[in-house]
Amino acid sequence: MKPTDEQFLSHIDEWLKRLPELALAEVFNNPGGTTILSVDMINGFCRQGSLASDRIESVIPPIVSLMRKSWDLGLREIVLLQDCHTPDAKEFGAYAPHAICNSSEADTVDEIKALPFFKDITLFTKNSVDSSQNTGLGAWIADHGQIKNFIIVGNCTDICIYQLANHLRARANAFNHGWHVIVPEDCVQTYDLPVDAAKKVGAVAHDGDLLHKVFLYHMALNGVEVIKNIK
Repeated sequence: MKPTDEQFLSHIDEWLKRLPELALAEVFNNPGGTTILSVDMINGFCRQGSLASDRIESVIPPIVSLMRKSWDLGLREIVLLQDCHTPDAKEFGAYAPHAICNSSEADTVDEIKALPFFKDITLFTKNSVDSSQNTGLGAWIADHGQIKNFIIVGNCTDICIYQLANHLRARANAFNHGWHVIVPEDCVQTYDLPVDAAKKVGAVAHDGDLLHKVFLYHMALNGVEVIKNIK
């Protein structure tokens, strides 16, 4: 590794340590203008199947806590964007088959389903890593023009979270919307697949720690508001 590479990675580590915290009252002072978009908090990424990861499972508690506290403050717009793949999904050319529609893998994790307001949460299924493609999210946003604050939680930091956050930020820029696209670091995570393990199964290696922080940094470079947490 070049000294400049080490210097840059150290810079990202320091940047992560200095991420700001936001107060619940500050974020939800206008709860009608805010939404939480939760991506892929399903069994197939947390507890079951070939893509399940305990790293992703670890963000269930802070996500559920944020949903509960925000609901208590008057938030009523929570959206779940969740994989629900057809058996012949083209995405399976890049990732192992997962979250087939009507399977337990495609089901929302129990902790979110147990929320007393779960029946009032909007759910969109998706057949790709991009939550904006063929999901109904675009129409939902158009129908909720009062929303200016988009809080994105879930997984994976460097795949679905990254694509959704950048999509919303780019759309806001293109149309001069005064949107805030917010990603709390404690409510997003990605999986880890070491090089040796990847070689054994013929998969692409994936350094979870490195990609988590690099993609958070890259979101911030694009104008996404990356924060430590919302307390």
